[in-house]
Amino acid sequence: MAEIARQDELFPTLKPPEGTVVINDRCLIRTQEGHRMVLGSGIVLHQYAVGDRMAETYSMVSLVETGWAGQAEVARAFGSTERTVRRHQRRFEDGGLPALGHMSGFPKGRRRLKASRTRLIHRLKAEGLSNREIARHAGVCENAIRKVLRRLGWKDRTPAQSVLCLEAPSGAHPNLSGSAASTDRAEASDPLESAHPNLSGFPPSPEDPLPFSVDKDPANRAGDRIMAYLGFLEDAAPLFRPGTRVPGAGVLLALPALVQGGVLRCARETYGTIGPAFYGLRTSILAFLLMALLRIRRPEGIKEHPPDDLGRVLGLDRAPEVKTLRRKLSRLAAFGRATEFGRALAAQRVALRGAAMGYLYVDGHVRVYHGRHRLPKTHVARMRLSLPATSDYWVNDMSGDPLFVVTAEANAGLVKMLPLVLGEVRSLIGERRVTVAFDRGGYSPKLFLRLIGEGFDILTYRKGRFPRISKGRFQEHSAVIEGREVTYRLADQGVLLLGGKLRLRQVTRLSEDESHQTPILTSRRDLPAAEVAYRMFERWRQENFFKYLREEYALDALADYSVEPDDPAREVPNPALAAVDAKLREARAELARLQAKYGLEALLNPECERPTMRGFKIAQGKLGTTIWSAMKRVTTLEIKRAAMPKRVPVQEAVAEEIVKLAPERKHLTNLLKMVAYQAESDLVRLVAPHYRRVEEEGRALIQAALASAADIEVRDGELRVSVVPLSSAHRTRALAALCEELNRSETTFPGSRLRLRYALREAP
Repeated sequence: MAEIARQDELFPTLKPPEGTVVINDRCLIRTQEGHRMVLGSGIVLHQYAVGDRMAETYSMVSLVETGWAGQAEVARAFGSTERTVRRHQRRFEDGGLPALGHMSGFPKGRRRLKASRTRLIHRLKAEGLSNREIARHAGVCENAIRKVLRRLGWKDRTPAQSVLCLEAPSGAHPNLSGSAASTDRAEASDPLESAHPNLSGFPPSPEDPLPFSVDKDPANRAGDRIMAYLGFLEDAAPLFRPGTRVPGAGVLLALPALVQGGVLRCARETYGTIGPAFYGLRTSILAFLLMALLRIRRPEGIKEHPPDDLGRVLGLDRAPEVKTLRRKLSRLAAFGRATEFGRALAAQRVALRGAAMGYLYVDGHVRVYHGRHRLPKTHVARMRLSLPATSDYWVNDMSGDPLFVVTAEANAGLVKMLPLVLGEVRSLIGERRVTVAFDRGGYSPKLFLRLIGEGFDILTYRKGRFPRISKGRFQEHSAVIEGREVTYRLADQGVLLLGGKLRLRQVTRLSEDESHQTPILTSRRDLPAAEVAYRMFERWRQENFFKYLREEYALDALADYSVEPDDPAREVPNPALAAVDAKLREARAELARLQAKYGLEALLNPECERPTMRGFKIAQGKLGTTIWSAMKRVTTLEIKRAAMPKRVPVQEAVAEEIVKLAPERKHLTNLLKMVAYQAESDLVRLVAPHYRRVEEEGRALIQAALASAADIEVRDGELRVSVVPLSSAHRTRALAALCEELNRSETTFPGSRLRLRYALREAP
């Protein structure tokens, strides 16, 4: 031990003094009594007070610039990052010492641009206005406009690019302007038009102007990317590479349904263009739709798939990345036209499937929110809880397919939303009479009277108490509806509501065990009783639709995390009234407990000791006084409660900022998922005559076909898609029949002249 001690004396452990930080073998930092010195080789290089941000930042920059230390060493010693050190160097180069004193982040006191102002900037930029003109309209500086446009995905053009755009001749290429007029120029001969065989073969659709391509190799689209960067290209032309067993290429089976649904035409009419881009409007919309059909539920999910494979399906060298997809969503949302887009899609669906609009189902879907912002609460039926959420109201046709969706303000109930929703329905279908089915959430006799007066027929469950019907009045009713044989035990009668002002028909169903009666109200007197029950119970198709979209398309997933201000004058239930209600319930419970105790004492009172009531009251005087005090407290709370308003403006009920989730991006993603579901439904209907178990397995069959691999080949002006056979022979036969049905549609791939041809891949 003595020997070890002598060794420690000979070689002591050297530790730097307290408050010393070593930068490297030449420099160190010493802090003492609120002052700090930076020393290099024993020489004081800098000295400043602790907390002097400008001096400390200058010390960091000076150490790097003079070569005393490297960026990593300075960042580690000062508790910063290399990126911050580089940023300080750039500030010092641009603005000198005063620039180092500016705090990082957005300057305090300066107002940020509102969402409406951002949409205005995006619209003006899309119209071709300069940044200076946009700044004059928005009332901000030009630098702020540049930052907003950069955040929205607009790229600044260098002076050389601007000169190129100005010098480009008006007839240089058929799609330089991106307008419908460019279709006429597309018919003219152009050396760019023959750059790849995918762009020739069949005349273009007059509604869809064809883009051009300067690339000949579909695996290398560098030329088109440069053209988009220079502003000459608004969307990349699809160029396909031949390939065998391309993963996910079976999703191309959905293209005829998507093209016939008119989603690309509606998007073009609604949004026009999103500016020069390699991934333009058509490509972006098509990418989102095919991703949904491939069950890539969020943009982040595309990271799990090779971009080369999905790019082959789109006719590109690679699929867009996550940040690109999110930027495209932001740019589309900045237009603020999701409602117009949904209305155009609904009008197209009505034009295609008008016969299915005789019955419409309306119901709300609650999207639960688990974020940090305070949102209005609503009852979530599937969870049996009241949670912060946003309510969307969907309208589905008689087959259960969605027609359009409306987001409710502050989770308004179905009674309040039905007139608004049916107003949209009336604008879509015209003056024809429609039967609207909904659940008990929309029960309101006053609303029924109003809807019937507006030309709608209603179909809903009766809510509240109703007189039970004797079992002898029920009769068995059978019918064959939509190819299905149904049998119910029903009682048909008329009922009067609103004191006789409203006369409706009530069809009551008796359960099989005769223990439960389900009354259905309708204004339709021309329908058989069995069909009334069938149409009402088929409302579960809409519930199944919600469940399917939640599980397969991630309907409840947030599209973004941004919020926007809500109406501060919106009325909400008075929270102070709820607090008084709680106290009143507590006071009444205490009074009931005391009264029960007083009654028990009276029951057990020995008559030999207290034969009169007077004597009993005297003996229980303390308890009686307590009861009188409890009664007085209950009366006081009842008076206070009666004087309080039941609803107050939300700004009086909530202390923090009143916000709501930004609806535009979520509405847009909902519409795209709706279109994908509609295309899937159309494919199920096409395969139904060829597949016996279509009711049970139709969607599973289509989902497997879309996710399967396929061969891709371009030949004779055709895009030939040879799908790999499915797991069983009967499914493969159904897929072959589906391919024949799709070939009859004579569909061309969007953005090209290639006619789609489907077949089964031959066994090797």
